Order: sequence, then structure tokens, then C-alpha cells
Amino acid sequence: MAKIEIDAKGFIAWPQLIRGTLIRRYKRFLADVRLENGQTVTAHCPNSGSMQACCEPGRPVYLSHHDNPKRKLKYTWELIHMPDSLVGVNTQVPNRLTAHAIAAGDVAELDGYETLKREVKVGEHTRIDIRLDSPNRRPCYVEVKNCTLVIDGAATFPDAVTVRGQKHLLELQELVAAGFRCAMFFLIQRMDARTFAPADHIDAEYGKKLRQAVQNGVEVLAYDVCIDLAGIWLRSRVPCDLS
Repeated sequence: MAKIEIDAKGFIAWPQLIRGTLIRRYKRFLADVRLENGQTVTAHCPNSGSMQACCEPGRPVYLSHHDNPKRKLKYTWELIHMPDSLVGVNTQVPNRLTAHAIAAGDVAELDGYETLKREVKVGEHTRIDIRLDSPNRRPCYVEVKNCTLVIDGAATFPDAVTVRGQKHLLELQELVAAGFRCAMFFLIQRMDARTFAPADHIDAEYGKKLRQAVQNGVEVLAYDVCIDLAGIWLRSRVPCDLS
């Protein structure tokens, strides 16, 4: 089975990639791709969003292959080549990359904690992506969101209305009120963003709730990545515009 490998320096190496051309993405989780040998395959699309600005037919894409006999679809869509950047479409990557980058000390705002736990239960039906702990410091909860929508240098989230995302913002505010430190971490899986802002034109309620969360003590961090056909790693913080 193809696996994403992570080294000790915050670098995630892709599994072996297979180049093709995107024919279409449909039913959210399916994509038809024509490989370079002329074969057309249906790949799993590990992204439930609308994928605006990163699912244009005719674009070069890169797939991984999986030999698990239990898998119906043997290919997974990992990357698409847009005009100004490769874009990572696999939503399993941001949580892994963010957790590893924090542990490696690559996120200055979240550095200095001794332990990191992932998928931490905070309620009967609620989990937050990351919890950081150290003696004599407030525990810190971090919720990670994948951002792939970039238009004219502006990265925005979400790319579709997200009731679940709105719920996470309310939960983080409740945790802040209970004495915890909390942060929303937007991982921009591409290299052509100069700023980050909530996508008010797509989900105005999410933008409203994000600004409210900031007023109530939730921190907002947005980081972009370096990405190539070898792997992906955190690059630098991107300015957030919440005006």
C-alpha cells in the first residue's frame, strides 16, 4: 500500500506519483483521469469540498496507486498542476503536516509545548485535531482546515458552505471561555497565496462566526507550503485579513 512518509524535518514525501490529465471530477469523491499510457482510470478524490479553482478539466494531475485488495478504487488523486502552483487536494495531508510541523518547531506561534496529541475528544460527539500540553502553560487546542481556493493571490476558506466548520468555531470559543488556549490553523496547500481571508462570498455565516471567534479569544493562523513532486512542507505564515 502506498503511504505518505514523514521525515524528522517537517517534510512529507509523496508516495510514488503517476502523471495523468484530469477528465472530470464528479460525485465529490470520484475523478476520471487519462494516464500518460492512454489508459483512463477512476481515482478516489479525497476532498469533500467544491474544489473551486483546482479541478479544471485538462490540467495535469498526479495520482498514487494502492494495492490493497479491499480497495475498490486503486488510485488516489494527490495533486493538480494549476497555472501558478501545484495544489495538494488530499485533505488527509493538512492535519498530518500541521501536527508534524508543530512538533518540529516550525510554527513559532505554537512552539514550546512538550506533548502533542491528535484527534482529542472534547465532548460526547466532538474531537479537535490537535492538543498541545506543557507544565505551567494553558493547554492549547488547534483545529486545522485545508485551504485550496486561491484567486488573484487571495486564499479563502471555505470553498463551500460548511455547517461543520461553523460548529468548530463555536466549540473553540467555548473552550476559550473554559480557560484553554485555542487556534484555528488554515493550511494553504499551494504556493501562490499572498493573503488569507474568510470566503464571505461563499459562506457569509462562517466569516461572521470566524470574526466573532477572534473577538472571543480564538487565534487565527494561516500558513502556506512549499510543494513539489517530491513532497510538501510548511513554508511561512500568510497575513490574515479579517476586516
